[in-house]
Amino acid sequence: MAGLAAANYFVKNGMEDFIILEARNRIGGRIISIPMKNHKVELGANWIHGVLGNPIFEIATANGLVNIINIPKPHKVIAATEDGKQVPFGVLQEIHEAYVCFLRRCEEYFLCQYLPPPDINSVGEHINLEATIYLERLPSSEEKKLRRLIFDCLLKRETCISGCNNMDDIDLLELGSYTELQGGNIMIPSGYSAILEPLKKLIAPEKILSNHPVKKVIWDSEQHTSTRQIDDMGEESEDSDQTVIEDISRANSVNTNNPEVTAPLTETPQKPKKKLFHSVEVICENGQSFYANHVICTIPLGVLKDNANTMFEPALPRYKMESIDRLLFSAVDKIFLEYERPFLNPDITEIMLLWETPSCPEDLAQSWYKKIYSFSKVTETLLLGWVSGKEAEYMETLSMDEVAVTCTKILRKFLNDPFIPEPQTCVCTSWKKQPYTRGSYTAIAVGASQSDIESLAQPLFKNVHDKKPTLLFAGEHTHSSFYSTVHGAYLSGQTAARRLLAPDDTPESTLDCPGTADLNTWIQGVQLG
Repeated sequence: MAGLAAANYFVKNGMEDFIILEARNRIGGRIISIPMKNHKVELGANWIHGVLGNPIFEIATANGLVNIINIPKPHKVIAATEDGKQVPFGVLQEIHEAYVCFLRRCEEYFLCQYLPPPDINSVGEHINLEATIYLERLPSSEEKKLRRLIFDCLLKRETCISGCNNMDDIDLLELGSYTELQGGNIMIPSGYSAILEPLKKLIAPEKILSNHPVKKVIWDSEQHTSTRQIDDMGEESEDSDQTVIEDISRANSVNTNNPEVTAPLTETPQKPKKKLFHSVEVICENGQSFYANHVICTIPLGVLKDNANTMFEPALPRYKMESIDRLLFSAVDKIFLEYERPFLNPDITEIMLLWETPSCPEDLAQSWYKKIYSFSKVTETLLLGWVSGKEAEYMETLSMDEVAVTCTKILRKFLNDPFIPEPQTCVCTSWKKQPYTRGSYTAIAVGASQSDIESLAQPLFKNVHDKKPTLLFAGEHTHSSFYSTVHGAYLSGQTAARRLLAPDDTPESTLDCPGTADLNTWIQGVQLG
């Protein structure tokens, strides 16, 4: 999305000297849908998060992809324990309201000056402390236990929202750095992938080179070879004013495909050899090289964590590498179960699974499925479960059939019904395993901060006096308030492109400074609105 946004901004502003190097054999990265037997399912991005000020919602509306009037469907959640007993709805509602209150309090630390209790550094620690205090007032240990199970289930759900293994991983003081846009979560009826069509229609097909994963970015060729004069590159482009957009996007694909990158180049083997100077050389895994003046790197954080130390020449500055290391990029996976016919009560939309808290650590092989906090209905014959962190990584090693068998056992257990059918089809995502994503989305770990995201977004200049940066960064991991979202990725790509197209000579803003004698008069003359 970041690469497509940058490319669209270039085209709309009359700059078409670019190429998108796409690592996979498709565009979209972590936006991908696939057909099941009777449904089309989204493996990656699911919702447009908010309406007001959301460019993705604006694109969707302009292209007739969403209804402007969004009537939410009735949502009836039930919660069940392992012995198949349903929790009274009043208890579920009570704990949910308390939990939301505790979470909002965590978000306040980012904006306020007061400090949390001593030794409380994470969201998980803070919510667990509040839950313990809240439950102390209850006389019955059974009442306490049941309500604690609901708190635990809601914390598991939060790991899938935040993108982490455990809420103890998320920094308490930084939780409020994420800005939530108003308007709720909107689904695109035809699938999130429909948003890609309007974004690619302005880009000439030959500008998107798929199956071009990038191996190395040599971004300061002067430093690399003292002066890079290409006089033996007759087969390379002679265009000297090029921009590369690397869009190695994050995708949720059942079959691993190749990542995406964007770079402008025209191959001209017949033209005579000519000495050229380029700031950047981008080398792909297939051995092809592309030469450019600028690169926008939209490689996901998970891939940067794995490869940044060898991918860039010269190496990225230490502050950038440290920020890459500090931020979280965990696995969040989906499990889709498709059935031949409906079997759940039509009024029920979600079953929350209240797993017993283990008394001692369990082996992942025997317990991974206990991280699945609920199954929700996508349609009457399609259920969706979410799983995060280490348990998601373990699930990625299993076959779809094994996951289907396990999920059937879970449903039979919690619904207390041995005749729950097995699904016709099971599809699981594998975001951590995907070589061009290596995880799902960015979160701020304990010890990291919003400034780490700002450090990642910082463009790099080849020379201190250069007007334009050589190496720019975009993607959801570079947006300091909309990280983890598609609109964050879109806005970051647009920002990078705007920076490259900005006029070289921006008029300096000057402030008339009155003499000290006149200062008092000047201040008195300032009108405060």
